[in-house]
Amino acid sequence: MAADPIPNPHATAEQVQAAFADPKLANVLYHDWEAGTYDEKWSISYDQRCIDYATGRFRAVAGDEGWPYKTAMELGSGTGFFLLNLMQGGVIAKGSVTDLSPGMVEVALRNARGLGLDVDGRVADAERLPYDDDTFDLVVGHAVLHHIPDLPAAFREVRRVLKPGGRFVFAGEPTRIGDRYARRLGQATWWLTTNLTKLGFLRSWRRPQSELDESSRAAALEAVVDLHTFDPTELETTARDAGLVEVRAETEELTAALFGWPVRTFEAAVPREKLGFGWAMFAFRTWQRLSWLDDTVLRRALPRELFYNVMITGRKSG
Repeated sequence: MAADPIPNPHATAEQVQAAFADPKLANVLYHDWEAGTYDEKWSISYDQRCIDYATGRFRAVAGDEGWPYKTAMELGSGTGFFLLNLMQGGVIAKGSVTDLSPGMVEVALRNARGLGLDVDGRVADAERLPYDDDTFDLVVGHAVLHHIPDLPAAFREVRRVLKPGGRFVFAGEPTRIGDRYARRLGQATWWLTTNLTKLGFLRSWRRPQSELDESSRAAALEAVVDLHTFDPTELETTARDAGLVEVRAETEELTAALFGWPVRTFEAAVPREKLGFGWAMFAFRTWQRLSWLDDTVLRRALPRELFYNVMITGRKSG
């Protein structure tokens, strides 16, 4: 087996420029650059808060039948957030992480070792997975499908590596309408925060210009790596066309997304030391309450296309 490529967290300007014409290269460069700080940026942890979040997403779309799955692979694992927290929550016994970014695989495996979890990993293209047919009982992913250029090919690979009767679960994918309002809210918050913090009495709240420039470059590449938004019905059709069965999509987060995206953008635009534990708890508790409102009231009354996140599950026949 060939050795995986090594991470490249410091891409050259020439490499970044080339990435604008190559979405896979953009994904590698962007996520290698982000790998070391990704968990902090997105408030990812491996404690009860994120265990509950990951298992809650899984249960919401796939239920709790079949736990624990003996073998599972995460597609586009990033730092391992979804797989590792599902393992800690009792959903999965043994896991494998895969990502196009060597930096992300490296961090995911380090996180797994720190948690004492039975996990291996490979740098892998979702359209050509380096695993034999009928390998896994479960394939999962979180916020990965929108990065994959050839989504039908990826779903065919998911079907190929699943054992007969095996399940797939993907969560955290942006809907077409949800992405539109989330991006506009994020852009408005970034503009407002970075301009207000130029004022004398608010300058202590302004991140150093070098960090703001880095964030701007990251945002520019982010526009290249985010390739798709989804209509839930069309996403179901893509999975069925790949030969998967019992396919079903659910959506979540409306008011929670309207609150969450400005909060995340604000956090990226100000110095981290300005926002302490109190802020973190306020943001998390407010998001929890709004998610409850979305799940228990609004999902029953509004079209699923209006919500920000889409989750999808299904099986390989057999």
